Amino acid sequence: MKAQTLADHLAKNPVDDEYQPLSTYFPDEEENSVEVTSEDTNAWKIFFDGVVNAKGVGIGAILILPTGQHYPAITRLRFLCTNNTTKYEAYIMGMNMAIDQDVEELIIMGDSDLTIRQAQGEWETRDVKLIPYRQHVEDLSKRFKSVEFRYIPRFHNELADALATLASMLPYPGNVHIDPLEIQIREGHGYCNTVEVEPNVQPWYHDIKRFLKMKEYPEKANGDQKRTIRRLASGFFLSGEVLYKRTPYLNLLRCVDAEKA
Repeated sequence: MKAQTLADHLAKNPVDDEYQPLSTYFPDEEENSVEVTSEDTNAWKIFFDGVVNAKGVGIGAILILPTGQHYPAITRLRFLCTNNTTKYEAYIMGMNMAIDQDVEELIIMGDSDLTIRQAQGEWETRDVKLIPYRQHVEDLSKRFKSVEFRYIPRFHNELADALATLASMLPYPGNVHIDPLEIQIREGHGYCNTVEVEPNVQPWYHDIKRFLKMKEYPEKANGDQKRTIRRLASGFFLSGEVLYKRTPYLNLLRCVDAEKA
C-alpha cells in the first residue's frame, strides 16, 4: 500500500526540464491504518472466501441480516479451480443466497483485492478463466436495487475463511447425511456436568463446619480423627452459615456442596 501511494505521488509529479525538489511530506503519514465503518442499516451484507489446499477446494459465505442474524453456507468444489476462481465462486454463492431471500440492497465484502476491484470496475478482467465469472456477476447484480463491493483486510474476514477451510477439509460424504453445523456456547467446565448428587448426604465440609460452629466432633471419632479435624479447621473461616477456605494469599474460597457445584 505504501509503495502504491509513493508510485501515485511520483506519477502526478513527473520530472521535466524545470525540475524542482519535491516536498515529500504526506499529511496522513502518521496514520498506520484506517478502518471504514458502515452506516448502512438497511443493507444486507455478505462475507465470502475461497480456499485451495492439498485436501481440496472449499468456498464459504455468510449472509448477514440488518438485524445481525448470520446465515453461513459452505460448498466443496470438485472441479479444477485457482485461488481467484474460488473467490468468484464464493461470492456468487453468496449473491444467490441473497436473491433467494429477495434482498434489494446488498454489500459484498471480501479480502480478494483482484475480484473486488474487478467487480467494482476499477480493474480489467483479462484472464480468460475469469471473464465468464465477471459477466455472471454483472448479470446477478442487476437483480438487486443496489450492490456495493468492498475490499476488507483478511483479519476482518476470518469467519468466511474458516468456513471455506472447513469445506476444503471435509471428505466428500456421498450419500451420508451431515446435520447442520451448530455452535454452542458453554460457560462452565465440561466435568461439572458429571457431578452426581446423592440425596440426604452431608456435604464434604460438614465435620469442619460443625467444629467451627459448635466445637463438636463426630460421635465415633477417635483421637487421631479429632486432631485431623482441628488441623483442617484452622484453614477455614465461618461467616454465619457460609464456610470459606483460607488461601496462602489471604483469599477466601467459598465452600459449596455437590448440588451447588
